[in-house]
Amino acid sequence: MNRPAFPIDELLPRIRESLATHPRLVLEAPPGAGKTTQVPPALLDAPWLAGRKIVMLEPRRVAARAAATFMAKQRGEEPGATVGYRIRFENRVSAATRIEVVTEGILTRMIQDDPTLDGVGVLLFDEFHERHLSADLGLALALDVQASLREDLRIVVMSATLDGERLASFLDAPRLSSAGRSFPVTVAHFPGRREEALEHQVKRAVEHALVQHPGDVLVFLPGQREIARAEAALAASDAARAVDVLQLHGELPVEQQSRVLQPGPDGHRRVVLATNVAESSVTLPGVRVVIDSGQAREPRYDPNSGFARLDVVNIAQASADQRAGRAGRVAEGFAYRLWPESQRLEAQRRAEIAQVELAGLALELAAWGDANLRFVDAPPPGALAAARELLHRLGALENNAITALGRRMLALGTHPRLAAMLLAPDDDDERALACDLAALIEARDPLRSRSDALAERWQALAAFRNGRLVSDASRSALIALDQAAKQWRRRLRVAAPPSADLPAHAIGDVLLHAYPDRIARQHPADPYRYQLANGRSAKLFDDSALYGEPWIVVSELRDENRDARVLRAAPLDEARLQRDFPQRFVREDRVVWDAATRGIAAVRETRFDRIVLESRPLAKPDPARYADALVDAVRQLGLDALPWTEALRQWRERVRCLRAWLPELIDALPDLSDAALLATLDDWLKPALSGKTRLDALDEAALGEAIKSRTDWATRQKIDALAPTRIIVPSGMERRIEYGFDDGANHGGGAPEAPVLAVKLQELFGLADTPRIADGRVPLTLHLLSPGGKPLQITRDLRSFWDRTYPEVKKEMKGRYPKHPWPDDPWSATATHRAKPRGT
Repeated sequence: MNRPAFPIDELLPRIRESLATHPRLVLEAPPGAGKTTQVPPALLDAPWLAGRKIVMLEPRRVAARAAATFMAKQRGEEPGATVGYRIRFENRVSAATRIEVVTEGILTRMIQDDPTLDGVGVLLFDEFHERHLSADLGLALALDVQASLREDLRIVVMSATLDGERLASFLDAPRLSSAGRSFPVTVAHFPGRREEALEHQVKRAVEHALVQHPGDVLVFLPGQREIARAEAALAASDAARAVDVLQLHGELPVEQQSRVLQPGPDGHRRVVLATNVAESSVTLPGVRVVIDSGQAREPRYDPNSGFARLDVVNIAQASADQRAGRAGRVAEGFAYRLWPESQRLEAQRRAEIAQVELAGLALELAAWGDANLRFVDAPPPGALAAARELLHRLGALENNAITALGRRMLALGTHPRLAAMLLAPDDDDERALACDLAALIEARDPLRSRSDALAERWQALAAFRNGRLVSDASRSALIALDQAAKQWRRRLRVAAPPSADLPAHAIGDVLLHAYPDRIARQHPADPYRYQLANGRSAKLFDDSALYGEPWIVVSELRDENRDARVLRAAPLDEARLQRDFPQRFVREDRVVWDAATRGIAAVRETRFDRIVLESRPLAKPDPARYADALVDAVRQLGLDALPWTEALRQWRERVRCLRAWLPELIDALPDLSDAALLATLDDWLKPALSGKTRLDALDEAALGEAIKSRTDWATRQKIDALAPTRIIVPSGMERRIEYGFDDGANHGGGAPEAPVLAVKLQELFGLADTPRIADGRVPLTLHLLSPGGKPLQITRDLRSFWDRTYPEVKKEMKGRYPKHPWPDDPWSATATHRAKPRGT
């Protein structure tokens, strides 16, 4: 095919030159510039490449296939010759392939299997601004390989809308920018109507665009559900009936994807309803109008609940700009945004690593043997810890090191939950069922009903295989499910699908290997409530098809305020738990804090994981266990449950203030914030509770010594000298200094409050300067009191008070307190805490 001209063309020589002298490069190019399809071929004959391969990571399967096909056709070849691609369940490469376009976790597998990347000369990360987890991990691994094994490996990060300056600084790399298509796009906000559903707003916008503008219309919607609703709404539109309405998303069969990426026959107009798969890399010929919902369906993860879900979220401004740019590829275009003009979007898309479940990443890091890779954005510690806990449950990690099972799971290239399930069965029928369940869990729901029974989904699939379509099932979804299950059976070398006649617990008995943390037992007092193996609880809907099941395994949960809600689950057989997880059934004696009775409970428990199966009172518990239970009580009740004296509270605040005022002492003085004390209860409180069976048996003196046990005698003397409890004032009396620490919203952070000395004004006569503590660095805040003890003035500048304010105070107070001295010259007057002698 004749090669068209692209804006990136004039930059290609500079890209080659840059990579000849520097191993990394950041390339910015807007949509339509041609970076995806023109940069890889331009590098093929570069001297530094020395005939090795080019591997390009493309974040989406549709885009990977389309980019490889386009580059192959430019060379007059089919994919699999010089240019090929590898995506999940599809491989079009050969011994002759020198440009490989790969997606998802394939690049990660390449690096894990061969850390030297033998035969690969350059890695290209396309559309990096999408910040997919696989791209972030792939880049981190590639940087590690380049630093330790392959100094000659080139790395190019390409994007249309990223923070190029920040990324170039992170990579220590040159930064090149290309122009894009120059056709202008007029952007307008299409007004919504009160309580109007999205599909009806889309229908009105499409009708307007078809009448007012030429060319095809591209509509961006969050997901397949919204696409289906919009397609149904357009079916009732006279204007839309005259055009072809097409879908574009990652689950479409290849033939349908290819049809959308080709021009309409004889210039026939088209309306393409697409997810954000059409946002980058793929070119839709003929599009002159973009209609943007401003939404996308993206994964979000809550590390506190451990549950991940796909949420419809607002897109970033960078994505909105990129979507609008799709209208200006071939000529002047128009973009209609279906949100108010006053609504402000975030500037850039958030990295996926910050908001998804990280079990796959944790397993990859364990296999690599180094968790300290250089990530553009580091994985959140909470989410990573939750991921490792899950991997231990799945048997993939042991003491944070990858097991033999973990390596087999990694080789399957799917989520660790599904990998564990696929590898667990020991007969072909269960393996075949595991393949079906993996397809069901990964795909969209084939049923339109809200039923929480996973078995109903599988039964619809089994019926479809026998030529029957369940009334509320989607035929297209079942076709996709059946194809995905076949792919898994091929991978696992399973000859046939499972029998259509399964025992009642068969699905749950296989599924439990994917969700060992969500195995659940019915609550003895509430048949709708279940206790999960991870310690949480969940409830069924009132009309649940699972009502009455003593044991279930939950594949989908929605987190709610108190109990999670069971969205999808299957019953299981307790005997199967005994067979497959005997090590998780334990019997032990426990001495625990009972929050209900505010006392210690000693019980003998039989548990499966954290599910209590039986609990009986224990007659003679081990006394050594009481201290642990009492420490747990303080964790639950908080530090205020301890017998604090005011003197001890002040000692604690003095130490905290000194750590802030004198940074050079921070290592010598203990951290006594709430967070630090709670985190170290076993170190300082547990010894003080030894031999005690009640929390109130800990007296004030023992608590004081426990708190102060982290400082030696010399340090305590230094604390008293630098932050004294009392100070001698000019009257000769000792007066108390009050200390405080403002934690603000973050316990363990905050700042010290100004130390306060409350003293009668007459006791400071003759004192010129404000007293200071903490080695003279911190002035006291003086609360100057009347003879009756009422505040007259608050100051940290005593000299200024005597000069400016005292005369007014004297004039007002002298008549009210005539028995007390009010000298005209406070500088030379004798300080006193008494009234004037009689007769004076």
